[in-house]
Amino acid sequence: MSMQPREPGEIPVETVRVARAAFPKGSLAIRVRDELGVLFADEQFVGLFPVRGKPAWSPGRLAMVLVL
Repeated sequence: MSMQPREPGEIPVETVRVARAAFPKGSLAIRVRDELGVLFADEQFVGLFPVRGKPAWSPGRLAMVLVL
């Protein structure tokens, strides 16, 4: 698997609306993202992936899932 580092980008408006409706008081994941922003950038993991191969999932996002 190879990796092409990407910026995390904005959260889609509809996703924000649904998350706020589902968790009116918030949740740990929402608070962490709102307060800290991106915790793990793909660039931190570049050395762990070869240059060629099928594109990998974002290691920054996978690390965030493991932490939460």
